[in-house]
Amino acid sequence: MAKVKAKYETIFIVNPNLNEEETAEVVAKFRTLIEENATIDKVDEWGKRRLAYPINDLNEGYYVYMSFESKPDFPAELDRIYKITDNIMRSIIVCLD
Repeated sequence: MAKVKAKYETIFIVNPNLNEEETAEVVAKFRTLIEENATIDKVDEWGKRRLAYPINDLNEGYYVYMSFESKPDFPAELDRIYKITDNIMRSIIVCLD
């Protein structure tokens, strides 16, 4: 029997060169996207942190953590949107179940 819903965690890193309003817009975009397709359990903005290694000559990024519950096909779509968004430096989605 296929799973109806599963729990996931995602962390994405936003370009730190954006101002506060632009960063808030990017975070709000993904929060809205996840709310439309899933149930959000927790959102935690970690803020600017130093990266373990430089990405595109940048040494820090703005980290955002979200946990949510969705159908199994949504994380693939979320990952696709992460990849085509210019201001997302890195992202990861992990299934908890």
